[in-house]
Amino acid sequence: MPTSFTVVPVEAQGEERQRDGQQREEEDEGDERDRGAGDGISRESSPFISSAELGRGNMYEGKNMALFEEEMDSNPMVSSLLNKLANYTNLTQGVVEHEADEDSKRKEVKGPQMGTFIGVYLPCLQNILGVILFLRLTWIVGTAGVLESFIIVFMCCACTMLTAISMSAIATNGVVPAGGSYYMISRSLGPEFGGAVGLCFYLGTTFAGAMYILGTIEILLTYISPSAAIFKGADIGKETEAMLNNMRVYGTCIIILMAIVVFVGVKYVNKLALVFLACVILSIIAIYAGVIKTAFDPPDFPICLLGNRTLSKRSFDVCAKFTENNNETRTTPLWRLFCDSPLLNATCDDYFSLNNVTEIQGIPGIMSGVLTDNLWSAYSEKGSIVEKKAQPSVAGSEESKMSGLPYVFTDIMTYFTMLVGIYFPSVTGIMAGSNRSGDLKDAQKSIPTGTILAISTTSFIYLSCIVLFGACIEGVILRDKFGEAVNGNLVVGTLAWPSPWVIVIGSFFSTCGAGLQSLTGAPRLLQAIARDGIVPFIQIFGHGKANGEPTWALLLTAGICEIGILIASLDSVAPILSMFFLMCYMFVNLACAVQTLLRTPNWRPRFKYYHWTLSFLGMSLCLALMFICSWYYALIAMLIAGCIYKYIEYRGAEKEWGDGIRGLSLNAARYALLRVEDGPPHTKNWRPQLLVLLNLDNEQLVKHPRLLSFTSQLKAGKGLTIVGSVLQGIYLDKCTETQKAEENVKALMSVEKTKGFCQIVVSPNFRDGISYLIQSAGLGGMKHNTVLMAWPQSWKQTENRFSWKNFVDTVRETTAAQQALLVAKNIDLFPTNQERFTEGNIDVWWIVHDGGMLMLLPFLLRQHKVWRKCKMRIFTVAQMDDNSIQMKKDLQMFLYHLRLNAQVEVVEMFENDISAFTYEKTLMMEQRSQMLKQMQLSKNEREREAQLIHDKNTASRSAPAIEANVAAAVPEKVQMTWTKEKFVAEKHKNKDSSVSGFKDIFNMKPNQSNVRRMHTAVKLNGVVLNKSQHAQLVLLNMPGPPKNRKGDENCILYCIDSIFLETESFIFVILPLSVWITIIKYGE
Repeated sequence: MPTSFTVVPVEAQGEERQRDGQQREEEDEGDERDRGAGDGISRESSPFISSAELGRGNMYEGKNMALFEEEMDSNPMVSSLLNKLANYTNLTQGVVEHEADEDSKRKEVKGPQMGTFIGVYLPCLQNILGVILFLRLTWIVGTAGVLESFIIVFMCCACTMLTAISMSAIATNGVVPAGGSYYMISRSLGPEFGGAVGLCFYLGTTFAGAMYILGTIEILLTYISPSAAIFKGADIGKETEAMLNNMRVYGTCIIILMAIVVFVGVKYVNKLALVFLACVILSIIAIYAGVIKTAFDPPDFPICLLGNRTLSKRSFDVCAKFTENNNETRTTPLWRLFCDSPLLNATCDDYFSLNNVTEIQGIPGIMSGVLTDNLWSAYSEKGSIVEKKAQPSVAGSEESKMSGLPYVFTDIMTYFTMLVGIYFPSVTGIMAGSNRSGDLKDAQKSIPTGTILAISTTSFIYLSCIVLFGACIEGVILRDKFGEAVNGNLVVGTLAWPSPWVIVIGSFFSTCGAGLQSLTGAPRLLQAIARDGIVPFIQIFGHGKANGEPTWALLLTAGICEIGILIASLDSVAPILSMFFLMCYMFVNLACAVQTLLRTPNWRPRFKYYHWTLSFLGMSLCLALMFICSWYYALIAMLIAGCIYKYIEYRGAEKEWGDGIRGLSLNAARYALLRVEDGPPHTKNWRPQLLVLLNLDNEQLVKHPRLLSFTSQLKAGKGLTIVGSVLQGIYLDKCTETQKAEENVKALMSVEKTKGFCQIVVSPNFRDGISYLIQSAGLGGMKHNTVLMAWPQSWKQTENRFSWKNFVDTVRETTAAQQALLVAKNIDLFPTNQERFTEGNIDVWWIVHDGGMLMLLPFLLRQHKVWRKCKMRIFTVAQMDDNSIQMKKDLQMFLYHLRLNAQVEVVEMFENDISAFTYEKTLMMEQRSQMLKQMQLSKNEREREAQLIHDKNTASRSAPAIEANVAAAVPEKVQMTWTKEKFVAEKHKNKDSSVSGFKDIFNMKPNQSNVRRMHTAVKLNGVVLNKSQHAQLVLLNMPGPPKNRKGDENCILYCIDSIFLETESFIFVILPLSVWITIIKYGE
C-alpha cells in the first residue's frame, strides 16, 4: 500500500515541536492519550488503526525497548529515561523550597539560579569571618606573638584548605542534597560513621550558635551599653563573675527570641543574610583603611602605665598622680585609688610610691616599629597583670598585685594549645557552599571554586591581620582582652577608620546573623539525619510543620544551645565546638582518602586536583589539632562519636549506600583470605569452624531453632559459622522458596544472635544437596572444619527424606572430607540463650582418642553464660588388662598440659557372661544380612528391604521365636518389592535350593566377634546411663562407619536397633582414628 510522507528540515522540526508544545498546553487532560509518553511529540491519528487497537497500543506506549512482553512494565523509552536522569534531584534542598511552599504553594519549583559568587563564595565568607576576628584575634596576637599566631592561623587554614579539597572531590562525585557534610560522610563512609559524625557536626553547629550569641552579648554589655548589665561587681575582682551571670540571663532571652524568629519564618533570616554579610565586609574594609591611616596619622588612644603595669581607665580619667593648678598641687582620682586619703602625706601602695605614671600611645602606627616588640609570646597565669616588658619599673611588695587596684588583669591562663582551640572556630563554615548545592546552577563547578576561593580570601585576611595588628597596636593593648586600658573600647575598633563604632556595630550584627544562621541550619541537619532513619531515638525530630520546617529539631537545638549559654564564657565554648568541627573535617578527609585508595568504579569526581596523600595529611592535621586544642575534650568527643557509632551499629536501621567502608571491608577480607589460603592453621589457632545443617519444613521454617542457640553458645561470635540447608527440587522452580527460606534462616540467626553466613542449596536429591554443602561451603581458607547437625529422630520412617541412609552418607562424606561431626540428640530440649544453669555437670566420655577436641568443646561452651557455672567431668574406659590408676594419672597430666580443669574418672568394664539379649540381637543382624544377599536385590532395593525388615522385626519383638518373625516377614517383602521380571525368573529356579537356603539362614549361629562387640556396646550403654544420668550435657566420641561400604546398612541398623531403640539416654558413635566425630546429647 503506498504511503505518503514529508521530509521536514531541522529548523522546521524545531518550530513544529514548539507549536505542538504550545498546543499541548492548551489541550485538556482528556487528550493525553494522543500524545507520546516519552518524547512529547503528538502522535498522528491514522484511519487504518481502530480505536480498540489504539487503546491497546497505549498499554505499550513508552515501552518500545522491551524485548519480551514481561519487560513491558519495567523498561521505559530511552528518551524518558534520559530525561529523568538529566533532571535528577533528591529531596527538598532546604530553606528556599520550604519558604517558597509557605508563601505561594506553587506547584513547580523553579530551576536553581545561583552562581559561584552568590551561591558559594559569599555564604562561605559570611560563615568563616565572624566573632573571633573582632573579639579575640587581637588578644591572640598579643598573647602568642606575631610568629606563633601566624603558626596557629596557618595550621588552621591549612586544615580547612585540605578539607576543602577533599570535600570538593566528594561533592563533585554526585548530587549533594540537604545535609551537606553529613550527606557526604554518610554516603562515603556508611551510616554508622555518617550518623556519628553527623550528630557531632550538629552539636558543633549548635554550640557555634551559643558562641555567636555569647559574642553578641559581650559586644552589647562591654562596648555598646555597659549600663544595661543586670549584675554588677562590687569590686574589680568580682566583675568577671557578674559578667558571666549577665551572659546567662541575656543569652537565655536572646535564644528564645531567635528561636521564635526562626520558627515564624526563616525567609526573614535569609533576607537579612546579605545585610549581615555587608556588615562583615564593611568592618574588614574599615580595619584595612585604619591600618593605612596609621602610616601618616595614627589615632589618639593613650594608655596609662604605672611602672610597667597597665592601668584600667574605667575608674579615672587623668593619667597622673597629682596635678598642679595655680601653683597648687592636687591629687587625682588615680591617687585616691592607691592611697588611703587624698592628702599628699597619705599612705599609698608600695608599688605606686616607687614607680612613675606614664602615658603612651596605644596605636603607634604601622611605621613605628612596634612589630619587633610584638613578635614573641607573652603567656601568663590567670589573674596576672598585663605588663609592658621594655618599660622600666621598680618591684614592690607582692601583695600589691592582689589588692583590687585598677590594673588590667588576665582573666584566664594562656598557653599555645589553648589559643589554638579558641581560634579554630574562626575558620569553620567551609561547608556553607556544599549545603546549598541544590540551589546552584552548576554545583559540580561552583562548590570547589567558590569554597577554595573563600578559604583563600579569609586565610589572607587572617594572616594579614595578624601582621598588621602586631605592626600597628601596642602589645599591652593587644593583650587587653576587653579594652579596659582604652576606656572600654573594642581593641580592633581603635584601629578602624573612620570610627570604632563601625567595627562595634558591624560585629554586633555579624554575630547576631551568625547565631540566627546556626539556629536555622542545625535543626535542618538534625532533621536530615532523623529522616534517614539510622538513629532510632531521634526519628521524632524528623517531623515538623506542614511545609517541612523542623519544629521539634528547633526545640532541641535551642535546648542544647542553652547549655552553651550557661557555660557563659566564649573562651570555654570555643574549644568544645572546635572538637566537633575537627572531627567532622577529619572524616571528610578520611572519606576522600578511602574512596581514592579503593578506586571504586563510582569514584569519578569532576574536581581533579586532589590526591589521597593530601586527604591523609588533612586527616592527620585534624586529629593533631584536636589533641593540641584539648586532649580531654578530644577524648570526650571521640567517646561520644564512638557511642553513637556503636548504637547505630547495634540498633540502627540497615542502610546500603555503597559506602567506602564496605568497600574497604571487602578489600581487607580479600587480602585476609589470600593470606589464610597460604597454609593450614596452626594447632594453636584451631577452633571449630561450623557448618550447621538445618532442616526446614514445608513453609521454609527451621524445624530445630535450638540448634542455632547451641551454635551461638559454642561459638560466641568467634570464628566462622555457615548455616546451610537443602531444598529439594530445581532452582528455577524453587528460587522464590529459596529467598524465603534464606530470609527465615537469617531472621532466626538474628534472634538467636548467631553471627555467620547463610547458604541455601537447591538440589534434586536431598542427599546430594548435603554433599554439595559439605564440599563447597566457605571460601578459600575460610572453610568449615566441623559439621553440626541434629540427630534424625524419625529415621525409622521410610518417607522421611532425612532417613538413616542420608545420615550414614553424611557421616561418610564428613569423614572423607577430614572434618569433625557434631550430632546433637534431643536438640529441642537444649537450653536457650536466656537460660542459666546454676549447677550441673558437662560429662565427657572419652572413648576414642581424638587429639583433644572433645576436651575443647566443654571449655568453649563454658565461656558462654548459659554453661558458665557447670563443671566438667571426664570419663574414660579401662579394659581388664589396663592399669586404671595409671590411666587416671596420665589423663590428669594430659589435662594439666591442656590447661583445663576437670574431674577425672576411669570406668572399668570387665567381660562377664554374654547375655541372651546380646546373643539374640547379634543373630538378628547377621540373619538379616545373609537374607538380603540371597534375595539378589539391587542396591536401592536392598536399602528399602532392610528398612522394611527392621520395621517388621521391631513390631514383632515380643514374639517368642525369632525365626518365625523373619519367616513371616520374608514373603511379604519379596512380594512387595520384587519386579515382575524377577518374579518370573524366580519360578524357574530350583525351589528346593531356595527353601534350603532360607533354612540355612534360620539355623545359622552368630559370629563370636560380632557378639562380643555387641556385648561391649550394651555394657557401655549401661555404664553411661549409670554415671551421667543427671548431667546437663553428655559428650561422647566413637569410631565412624567402616571404610568398606558393603554392609554399612547392617552396621548402622545394628547400632541403632540395638542401642538407640532401647533408650534415649546415651549416644553411640563410630569413628576412625584421625577424624573427629562427636555426638552431643542434652540430659533429660
